[in-house]
Amino acid sequence: MQAQHHIQASESRQAHVARLVLQANLAYGESNSGAGSFVQRLNARHESRSYLDEALALEPDHAGALGLLGRVELDDGQLEKAHALFNASLTHQPDQAQQYANLGYWAMKSERPALAEQYFLQALELDRQSAAAFCGVAHAKRLQGQFDVAYLHYRKLLETGAQWESVYSGMMTCAAQLNVNKADATLAQDAIALLNKDGLPHQELGQFVAAIIRQQYDLDNPQAQIVLDAASEDELLILALEKTLMPDPAVEELVTLLRRAVIAEVAHTAELREELQPLTLALARYADRTGYALTADEDEERLIDTINNSISAQLAMGEPQDAITGSLLLSALYSALFHQDFAMDLGRWSLVDWPLAMQPVLAASYYDRAAEEAIKQNFDEKADELCLDKADVPQAWPSWSQLAYRAESSLKVLMAEELRLATDNLPATLRIMVCGAQSGQRAMELAHYLDDVEVIAVDESLANIAKASRMANDMGIDNIVFWPWSIAQRFVADGHKVHWVEVGRLPSTAMTEVSLAALVSSATQNGAVVHMHTAVAEQTEGDRRIRQLISQHKLSPTRTALRQLRRIVLNNKEDGAWQSLLNEEDFYSLGGCRDRWFRPQDIHQLKEMMALVSNEVEWKLIKARDSDGHSLATGPVQKLVQAEALGSEVLSLVGQGLSVYFMKRR
Repeated sequence: MQAQHHIQASESRQAHVARLVLQANLAYGESNSGAGSFVQRLNARHESRSYLDEALALEPDHAGALGLLGRVELDDGQLEKAHALFNASLTHQPDQAQQYANLGYWAMKSERPALAEQYFLQALELDRQSAAAFCGVAHAKRLQGQFDVAYLHYRKLLETGAQWESVYSGMMTCAAQLNVNKADATLAQDAIALLNKDGLPHQELGQFVAAIIRQQYDLDNPQAQIVLDAASEDELLILALEKTLMPDPAVEELVTLLRRAVIAEVAHTAELREELQPLTLALARYADRTGYALTADEDEERLIDTINNSISAQLAMGEPQDAITGSLLLSALYSALFHQDFAMDLGRWSLVDWPLAMQPVLAASYYDRAAEEAIKQNFDEKADELCLDKADVPQAWPSWSQLAYRAESSLKVLMAEELRLATDNLPATLRIMVCGAQSGQRAMELAHYLDDVEVIAVDESLANIAKASRMANDMGIDNIVFWPWSIAQRFVADGHKVHWVEVGRLPSTAMTEVSLAALVSSATQNGAVVHMHTAVAEQTEGDRRIRQLISQHKLSPTRTALRQLRRIVLNNKEDGAWQSLLNEEDFYSLGGCRDRWFRPQDIHQLKEMMALVSNEVEWKLIKARDSDGHSLATGPVQKLVQAEALGSEVLSLVGQGLSVYFMKRR
């Protein structure tokens, strides 16, 4: 009787432990769900831990509970504890595929992708159907630079239904690194699927898509025939025009030819065929994204002038909206509607009054620009634009549409896990200053994905400030502001401090009144972190040649001058001196060209920053990564910092492409 009672008690305890582990699994699933906020996910993780603690108190050797607690510790950044728990789980119950997969993710967090791959393969030997392990192999291959193999793994995951955000994100990263040397229908379908997926940063696919289109249209063949009707039915081409910027001179020529073909047919038939309308809408959006960098022949410009005059007359006569929609679309192929003489008359309609298909074009070409112009009026720097022709007003760059995918977290968690810094004495909300935010994608990602920050994004381009402010408002991101350097300097001069400084694009040589090093020194205090990159872009031989021409001919950054300078490069694209420049995405937008050639980054600002942080009494190097994101030993990097501060040109960090983090000691 006593033995039976003992058996019943044991079974009852086992059942209770099983229920606790099940509840822990459910809570852990919620902690990794993208549906909840970061705080909700943290609470779910704490709930999972409490169930596991109770279960392990009753049954210390429960393999499942040990493994799951290891995942909780891994998510909390406790790598050593997680590793011990995974191994303990395997000790009590060998051959668990899940624990080998967990060890794989532990190795990835420990920045050991080759070891991670071995663990994931062990997991797959035990469970061939483990999507988590197969996905882990893909991630590990990507981190080892085997982008083609990783890409195929991600494709297989999508085919089998594992349509996770991390899979799409990883596939996009790999796609940007692939060399496409022949027409491939499967790659084209992949690109279409990625471009159709909502919420992805489609702007990152430009190079990948351009390579596919180059092969599909045989653009290396001078005799290749471009058929307008075939292009108008090309889903990939239309999606690419709508959502990316393709950095390829041959593709730019294709786009220019297609635009010319559309306008030529309209000139001949006096109408825009319905079949051509999707392509025409896409071409208009693409032209806007380039800042209207595409060149036009004289007959095209004469026809567009005629169309613009006709629109003005129709609006003056009070003709209905339907009578001008086609003409507006054709006009938007060549210049922003906001810059036309009839722009004020378009204000009688709101964006939603227009046909649905036309709304993206009209938003980019008119309504968004009007909103951004209103934002500019708040800053003294607007006075610099008043003497410019409308077409010469700088356009924001870079052009982007979606934030990159990141898991929500907090800055304090990242400081503790990634940099091993104490965060106990930090306030509830930390302040980040992003210097050189350009049009704000990185700054908004920090504001959006970190739940304990407020972000000050600083830029010298008023166009970038206006665009980023409008987009932040559209996306509902309210913990960020975009300022010119003048306001940021006043803010710091008033005694305000920041906890983190992110250095993006350096101030240009035109910003003589700005010292980035002085600003950072004044804005930071004990415990603040500075993150910067040691590479400086815009230093190709082609850039140097263009700047020489600008200096010799005393050119101004007008649309006409920028187009002429681009034409010099495109007409001589076989010259090796221009090849590096032609590979830069900046070259394919007038905004990018203006930044590179008329307001290049001042390398002396970076050297002053390196001199600032070389003071080991004031600053400590706490982390360094190479261009592939792999962590480096800080000792050798610190020696380079010191050598550079002492004037060594041979041992300079500048130009080496490192990502370095410094903490202020006092």
